[in-house]
Amino acid sequence: MGAWETILLNLPEVAGPTQKFLGFKEKLKWTLLALVVFFLLGLIPLFGLGGNALQQFEFLSIILGAEFGSIISLGIGPIVTGSIVLQLLNGSGIVKFDLTTHEGKRRFQGVQKLLSIFFIIFEAVIFVVMGGLAPPAEFQGTALFAQLRLLLIFQLFLGALILLFMDEVVSKWGFGSGISLFIAAGVSKSIFTRAFSWIKSPNNPDAYIGAIPELVRSLTIGDATTAGLMLAALLTTVAVFVMAVYLQAMKIEIPLSFGRVKGYGIRWPLNFIYTSNIPVILVAALLANIQLWARLLQNAGRPWLGSFAGNTPVSGIVEWIASQNIVGSIIRGSLTGNDIVHAVVYIIFFIIGSVVFSWFWMQTAGMDARSVASQMSSSGLQIPGFRKDERILDRLLDRYIKPLTILGGVSIGILAAVADLTGALGNGTGILLTVMIVYRLYEDIAKHHMMDMHPMMRKFMQ
Repeated sequence: MGAWETILLNLPEVAGPTQKFLGFKEKLKWTLLALVVFFLLGLIPLFGLGGNALQQFEFLSIILGAEFGSIISLGIGPIVTGSIVLQLLNGSGIVKFDLTTHEGKRRFQGVQKLLSIFFIIFEAVIFVVMGGLAPPAEFQGTALFAQLRLLLIFQLFLGALILLFMDEVVSKWGFGSGISLFIAAGVSKSIFTRAFSWIKSPNNPDAYIGAIPELVRSLTIGDATTAGLMLAALLTTVAVFVMAVYLQAMKIEIPLSFGRVKGYGIRWPLNFIYTSNIPVILVAALLANIQLWARLLQNAGRPWLGSFAGNTPVSGIVEWIASQNIVGSIIRGSLTGNDIVHAVVYIIFFIIGSVVFSWFWMQTAGMDARSVASQMSSSGLQIPGFRKDERILDRLLDRYIKPLTILGGVSIGILAAVADLTGALGNGTGILLTVMIVYRLYEDIAKHHMMDMHPMMRKFMQ
């Protein structure tokens, strides 16, 4: 075994449980503990921080599971970026991993962790050096300024590394994944604040931050435009919730039978959104990274990706991939042809990105027809009326999995993009991700709770 293989197979990791089955209470305990630690980390400010040029990007912080200005200012960005890069390399054939073997999967996970650590260090340095998170300006040009920079980089590295291992804790000891959990937690907090907060807006002392208090206030003073905007935000939020739950519940069930048990069969479900919320997480993280890099490059005097006027992108790539509040523009009567073109480009970008990442994830996460057929065959399942042959299962599943991967990617891309364009509370993409995450979490919790309640079911599943 070479030095590279030794490094990959011996990276520090969170040890998994030794027992086959973890109880419901045990999983719930670790999930809640990770959630509490995540919120506590978001309250720890960066020591030595002066200028925080990133605090205006609230949308990006929600999608990245970050709290700009805190020890987790990087959020899950480096972890997701590492995953995106590795999927692109593996999907294009530049780097190949045999994901059908245990060693191949360990190598893939090892490279993914190394890439995540690399991007943690890289983004921490970039955020500080390029002025996104900088020491106090009065120390500029002194030795203390350089020391504070190093301290800020170390704190960012430490916070992101903690999130990396917390993701492993949730994946192995809790429900779902840490990345999904942190996104859902950030979005849920944002939705609750934007819907019910009675705090006055810093931009308008007469208005409230929360949509419901602001709706009541605008109705009492006869401000029809503001009332319409707040009502539209609330209604579109509910609509996104309903559509996301509906799509998540759609599935195709394939009838299978146990070859050794005559007369007994099951239905194997394939979700319409086959790769779940992963494509949207990756596309949203890609958009967030592009906007962050554009802001940092602009601060450095090199607006290669575009420029901003305040918080609004006004040129370059970031202008074309920025979401527009189309519903808000219609209510205000300010909708233009340029807004419509931008909206169409945004939807197309989301659709293409979702399909590409959906396809790559299906190939790399063991969700392709051959992997699923192997899983079914090892469980003793076969198609009723056909002989037990893994190749038959492979051909049958291939008819469903590839179309579901593409159609699911298109559907979730359209829904996420349209949700963003409607100005829903907490951001449309964030709401969509949260609904799908919570829905999957509910299914996982219900399954484990059922197995806890019925010992025979637990023995059968083992």
